[in-house]
Amino acid sequence: MTNIPTPSTTRLRWVLGLMSTAYFMVVLDSLVVITALPQMQRDLHADLASLQWTVNSYGIAFAAGIITAAALGDRFGRRRVFNLGLALFTLSSAACALAPDIGVLVAARTVQGLGAAVVMPLSLTILTTAFPPQRRGLIVGVYGGLAGLAVAAGPIVGGVVAERLDWHWIFWLNVPIGLVALVLGARLLPESHGVPERLDLVGVGLVSGGVVNLVWALVRTAGLGWSSPEILSTLLVGAALLAAFVGWERRTGEPMVPMRLFRNQAFAVGNLTTFLMSGATFAAAFLVTQEFQFARGYSPIAAGVRLLPFFGTPMVVSPIAGALSDRIGRRPIMLTGLALQALGYAWAAVRGSLATSWVELVVALLVAGIGISMALPTVPTAVLSAVAEHEMGKASGVNYMAQRFGAVFSIAIASAVFAAHGHLGDPASVTAGFRPALWSCVVFAVLAALTAFAITGRRTEAHADTPAADDVFVAA
Repeated sequence: MTNIPTPSTTRLRWVLGLMSTAYFMVVLDSLVVITALPQMQRDLHADLASLQWTVNSYGIAFAAGIITAAALGDRFGRRRVFNLGLALFTLSSAACALAPDIGVLVAARTVQGLGAAVVMPLSLTILTTAFPPQRRGLIVGVYGGLAGLAVAAGPIVGGVVAERLDWHWIFWLNVPIGLVALVLGARLLPESHGVPERLDLVGVGLVSGGVVNLVWALVRTAGLGWSSPEILSTLLVGAALLAAFVGWERRTGEPMVPMRLFRNQAFAVGNLTTFLMSGATFAAAFLVTQEFQFARGYSPIAAGVRLLPFFGTPMVVSPIAGALSDRIGRRPIMLTGLALQALGYAWAAVRGSLATSWVELVVALLVAGIGISMALPTVPTAVLSAVAEHEMGKASGVNYMAQRFGAVFSIAIASAVFAAHGHLGDPASVTAGFRPALWSCVVFAVLAALTAFAITGRRTEAHADTPAADDVFVAA
């Protein structure tokens, strides 16, 4: 193929701004929802399992749709597919806002997850292919840092809206942002294509079915027990479907997840680190929000203000960590960050009783937040730098799939641990479940730090020799 000149510096700035805006919207939605869960629980008379599904239905649809979205972008144009996903996310946000009961909300959240599955990976792919390799650490850091504004604002915005208005309104926030981004994206984003491939619908079905069965078993185990026929059969079916998925991906000519990419140690271990790091982060956010509101009795606004140091660190730390990683290498930044994440969670788990001041818990979470912010730009950059330019679409899709599956599984595991030791009935019972459940996040974080030791900075020879000419930019 013939490369068409890349967009101008001004156009690249628009690309960075629009991709960060889209990321802002998706991240804001996730965290606003977490903050508003207690009010949803009261208004919709939902139990803990139902609350999990408002989060997990979104996460499963998100994870299952990512690779297909990346393939559609490669085939039909990343700008075109990105804008369609943005439209779907915006419309489904309105459907969530209008949901009259928990069933409709979960269904709308599932569709919203499909829209997010398009927006997130394609935004990263558009960015990484638009900028040269030597600037990617900085650009991904800025991307994560601007999106960190959503992370910082999420708890407070969710608290203000849930407390002053109604939780339905948290979803209306996405609509004006999405509409503006759609108009600007259609006019200003450059078009790019990867290598077109046939869609692997069999792979989508197998991985989605496997994950749904495993998560269903984890959610139901607290009420039925591990020896229940339903739990055992669901676990077996889920494991069998995932095994079939791996087997299918190895045989099919155009796989959803190219297994050959996992021969690259940096790519394989980097995605495992992403799975564990993301799992620790999302589960801890889910648990801490419940602890602050159900156990300590804080209002949504008060809880959001106290959680601001935890959620707000990416806005400050991620751009610095990304730029520094371009100078000294990603590995030391990554390892330090993941170690701090584990340390902060362990501190909160040890001291997380009702007798402990909220100030101490916030400081512990601040330590974890700084660590997360150091790892956010470095882990995905290491993963994407391990593959050739024309494979970045699927590589970013696999990385986001690992991120979302990590969140789904960790929330299910942490909730199962919580239900085994406590319940939402009174403050003491909430804290009794919170502390052991948070230890599960510590385990995820420690494993992420250990796996990060095996991430290298080299490409395999096969990837290093592959030309990047298949990524073509077309001036809008």
